[in-house]
Amino acid sequence: MLGVQVQTLNNMAELRASRFGRPWPRHGLKLLFWFAKDYIVIKNDNQMVANSDPKEGGFGFRLFQNRLQCDNNICKKLLPDDGYTFYEVGNLHHTASKSMPEYVRKGYTHHIDTSNMDRLIISMRPDRIVDKVYVTQHEDLRNFAPLNTYCISRELLMIICGHPLSNFLEQAGYSTHEQNVIMYQGIAPRESGDTKIDMEGLIGDQSSHSFTTSNRSDW
Repeated sequence: MLGVQVQTLNNMAELRASRFGRPWPRHGLKLLFWFAKDYIVIKNDNQMVANSDPKEGGFGFRLFQNRLQCDNNICKKLLPDDGYTFYEVGNLHHTASKSMPEYVRKGYTHHIDTSNMDRLIISMRPDRIVDKVYVTQHEDLRNFAPLNTYCISRELLMIICGHPLSNFLEQAGYSTHEQNVIMYQGIAPRESGDTKIDMEGLIGDQSSHSFTTSNRSDW
């Protein structure tokens, strides 16, 4: 099995260089801003404490089972396995995501395109302590992109908290100009198989879907 190495982003320059969550209509930078500003509190002892328990499913959080995936005798996981439970959020197709601020959901087209490709994944210790924060994106309809998956440091989260949204997006290189929305329907899936998607009901109501997921993310 190959060891999993995920680059850590420590400052705004590194976040901008990663190109995560942009350009418009992607929502990953807005999702990260919401998480840093509203979902966690960073205590004096540098512990990151969630304001609500993600296992309750608020804001669209659901379990992410970081399962081993093997292809051509090469096995890997998307994230390093630290022994804690992973939760995923950011799928704007889920009914519970409507609890997020309007600025996170504003560019969502309800189609299979870049407006819903970004995700945030956290690992949780007991007592609502957040251990690690990751951001990632779909590389196609089936898979998350390992090379576009990053760990967000506590220092960067604190930096984000010090900015208003508009200033943060500007520093991160986000453009609000409406561009052609890239449709994913014609892109052939890659071979990595890191996360699988149920292709049925992509645009319909997700309220009947199970809250628990494996390395799968309904678009």
